[in-house]
Amino acid sequence: MQKLEELYSGKAKSIFKTDDADLFVMEFRDDTSAFDGVKKAKLSRKGEVNNKFNAFIMSKLAEAGVPVHFVRLLSERESLVKRLQMIPVECVVRNVAAGSLCRRLGIREGMELTPPTYELFLKNDELHDPMINEHHARAFGWATDEQLEEMKAQTFKVNEILKSLFDAAGMTLVDYKLEFGLVDGKVTLGDEFSPDGCRIWDKATGEKMDKDRFRQDLGDVIEYYEEVGRRLGVQF
Repeated sequence: MQKLEELYSGKAKSIFKTDDADLFVMEFRDDTSAFDGVKKAKLSRKGEVNNKFNAFIMSKLAEAGVPVHFVRLLSERESLVKRLQMIPVECVVRNVAAGSLCRRLGIREGMELTPPTYELFLKNDELHDPMINEHHARAFGWATDEQLEEMKAQTFKVNEILKSLFDAAGMTLVDYKLEFGLVDGKVTLGDEFSPDGCRIWDKATGEKMDKDRFRQDLGDVIEYYEEVGRRLGVQF
C-alpha cells in the first residue's frame, strides 16, 4: 500500500489517497482549534495521542459489532481507513448537560439527562454547524430515512458501549459527536473518537479531561488526554 497525494486537510487531520481506491491514510496533526477556528494552537504529541486513542476506541466498537472505517494503525500519527461517502450530518448524544446545550436552554451544567438527548447538526464550518432535525436532512437530501434511523441506532449503541467503558475507568462520558458515511451503501462510523470530540469528566472530582481544557485555558491538555487513555487501557 502506497501513500499518495493529500486529498483533504481539516482542522486537525489530513486525508491522503493510496494506491488502493477503497483505502485512505488518515494523519493526525498537532493542530488544535476551538470556537470555529478563532482559537488555534499546536500541542506537542497531540497527533500521536489522538491517533492511538482513536484506534483503541474504534477497535472496541468494531469488536462490539459497530461498523467502523478504521482498519489499522500505520504509524505514530497515521491510520489506514476505509473510503467513505460522507453523510454531512453530525450525531450528538448528551448524557450530562454541558456546553452549547446549557447556553441554548439555560440548563445547569452537570445535570444528568435521563434519557440521554440526541441531536443532529449540519456539518458545515461556514454556517457554524447549525442544529437541524430529521426533516431538514430528508428535505435537503443529506440523508435518507433509512440512513437516519441507522445512524441513530448506531449512535446509541456506541453510547451503551462507551458509557460503561468510561464508567469502569472512573470517568463520566458527558457527551460526544459522531460522523457517518457509506461503504457500499452501508452506514459506517467515520472520522475519529478522541477527547477532541467528546466531553469526559473525572467521576469522583468532576474535573474536565477533554478539549474543554483547551477551550477554557485550564492547561495540561495532552497530559489529560493521555490520562484518559491510560485509564481505559490505551498503550501510548
